[in-house]
Amino acid sequence: MTTTQPDTHGYEDLYPDVRRASTIDPDTVRQWDAADPLAAFRSRFAPAPEGLVFLNGASLGRLPAATADATDALVRGEWGDRLAEARTQWLDLPQRVGDELAATVLGARPGEVVASDCTSVNLYKLGAAALRDRPGAVVLDDDNFPTDQYVLTGLAEEYGREARLVRTDPDRGPQPEQLRLAVEGGAALVSLSLVSHRSGALADMRAVQEIAHAAGALVLWDLSHAVGALPLRLTALGADLAVGSTYKHLCGGPGAPALLYVREELHSRLTQPVQGWYGHREQLAMRHDFHPDPSIRRFLTGSPPVLSLAALRPAARLLGEAGLERIRAKSTALTGLFQRLATELLSPHGFRLAGPSDPAERGGHLTYAHDRARALVPLIAERAGVLVDYGVPDRIRVSPAPLSTRFEDVYEAAHRIHRVLEKESA
Repeated sequence: MTTTQPDTHGYEDLYPDVRRASTIDPDTVRQWDAADPLAAFRSRFAPAPEGLVFLNGASLGRLPAATADATDALVRGEWGDRLAEARTQWLDLPQRVGDELAATVLGARPGEVVASDCTSVNLYKLGAAALRDRPGAVVLDDDNFPTDQYVLTGLAEEYGREARLVRTDPDRGPQPEQLRLAVEGGAALVSLSLVSHRSGALADMRAVQEIAHAAGALVLWDLSHAVGALPLRLTALGADLAVGSTYKHLCGGPGAPALLYVREELHSRLTQPVQGWYGHREQLAMRHDFHPDPSIRRFLTGSPPVLSLAALRPAARLLGEAGLERIRAKSTALTGLFQRLATELLSPHGFRLAGPSDPAERGGHLTYAHDRARALVPLIAERAGVLVDYGVPDRIRVSPAPLSTRFEDVYEAAHRIHRVLEKESA
């Protein structure tokens, strides 16, 4: 789906246009690193093992150095020292962390976001809320992440609705004309990933919402591969609903709680199906009847994962300090560098770009197709010391994390992979 580059407020001028660089050699990339305004953030992450180049940020983000101290302070200082008395300061932790995410990485208003549960559970909650609110079909694309398809087709069956699958170009994502056909006759819910987990293709949020809203549907975005990778403006663009993983570009750690966003104007209309005491308007009154809280709290259910929420906060603050506009600008430069090197070094060995060629039309990762992708990913890790990701059936995903990856790292990774492929060919 054709998109426009997210607003970077001129920060792209801070980074080289790799496509137009006359030469790319070790001295050139070192000069780029020396001029990088985000270079100092590299030291604020735990170092990678010696000799490894980590280009898999779209799977699990690097560990911020401050995370261990933050979790230790909660374990020893709050849980350890204050015991049960500490519980009261955790009651609103999902909202406090949600407000931090709203301000730093989502472009949302205070009170529109909570951090809770996992992405699949939040998809179920918000999908069901939309189907409770209005009639019509559920529309999703056939290349979306499997859990999205499982949850939403299951919801359609549960609520007696039709599930319509949009046929998706695996390299470019769902296209507007296909979406228009899918919502003909009305729909209750359209759910897409803003950035494709497979190809990295970036959807046009405004265009999708215009098509869906004209058909009477709410839009539920999966932001798992977008949040923390590019500037988002959920409120400004009138987004309805969103969920997303926080352990990828947000570096929240393994199993970190997911985000859940609901536009403020929808709070009073939407109710979710998993009613629990954290969503009650009088949470501590222990009443027998359930009355949902009027705020975003109505989308909470049970006790929050306090330790995981504590681990999420340092990374969110780090991203906010760096600024998503600058992160996005460096991300496009890093992926642009790998793309140019891959064209020269890796394409002769069967690598084919399987996603948008224009950095403005993709998220924070590149995807390549290769007949031997499944075998090559572990081989590249073992022999080249480069960590990338495998995607079925024949995809290799490359995602350099802007705050912890140098241009020199990307240059070195491409050449190491090339040497491995040369030896394999021989």
